[in-house]
Amino acid sequence: MSEVLNTIRNFMEKEGIPGRDGYELAASGKAFPDGANFRIEIAGVERASTMEAMIKESHKRNVVIHRAIAAVGGSTYCDAHELKDMAQMAKDENIETIMTVGHRKAWDAGAKESCTSEGQVQGPRHRGSDNISYHIADIMRSIDLGFRGFLVYDEGVLFLLNKMRAEGLIPAETIFKFSVFGGCGSAAGAKVVESMGANSLNPVCDVSRPILSSIRQAIDIPLDVYIIVPLSFGGSFRAYETPEIAKVASPCYFKFEPGTSEADIYMPWVAEEWHENFIKEKVKIASIVMEIMDKHAPEMLTSPKGAKDLVMTKP
Repeated sequence: MSEVLNTIRNFMEKEGIPGRDGYELAASGKAFPDGANFRIEIAGVERASTMEAMIKESHKRNVVIHRAIAAVGGSTYCDAHELKDMAQMAKDENIETIMTVGHRKAWDAGAKESCTSEGQVQGPRHRGSDNISYHIADIMRSIDLGFRGFLVYDEGVLFLLNKMRAEGLIPAETIFKFSVFGGCGSAAGAKVVESMGANSLNPVCDVSRPILSSIRQAIDIPLDVYIIVPLSFGGSFRAYETPEIAKVASPCYFKFEPGTSEADIYMPWVAEEWHENFIKEKVKIASIVMEIMDKHAPEMLTSPKGAKDLVMTKP
């Protein structure tokens, strides 16, 4: 190895960032507060009726859902009544719920670059202070309706929300999940996100197990790891990797998001029945992964329903 690379990697290690990816695939040595290594996260709870369908299917298949990602199409499309119903069902079932709010970059009439193939590589970070204030206003709306968890993909917004939480402008128990759309794929990036107040991190979809291992060495917050992704993200299905993922990334959430593309599967104006049927398929896939974990990695523990550290809605 060259002297230059040695110097760089030694400096990274000094800063608490592994100098190399974790090719040894060492056990993380970390866990959720109850000792569990992995939990189940279902994305795409777009309406109250979708939440109801997910809960019924989880009972049918005997799958514990620890966390739901709600209104991926944007909570602005949900009226107050259905958001309250969603919050109540989540509380009754002990499901931590992460709300995905509007206002988005693409909703800004002036955000022309986000509609082009090259402009999209900039990511969905907000454009201007007005849009940041609209976005946080939608978070405040969901807080008023009982939600205490939010998806964040803009570092500037995360910075502000963490300050607002510290100063009591939003409830102290509120949690922030840093989204895959934030584009984090390294231990260094993960360390920055954690330092800014994120409570969990969804790294990019295609991170290898060695990269997951290095990220885990650098941070303590849970990692939200895609097990299945839409075709637009590459369509990978890592079902048989889950034992190793749990080993190196613990504590982690297994995240299930099949489909063609997020633009397709989270269209907010399609029939509610479509979302109800689709969420059942996600629960089915989660049940298959649980079967694999039970058979191939019984030593890897999952949490029972209603783990005490989950942050519940307050409808």
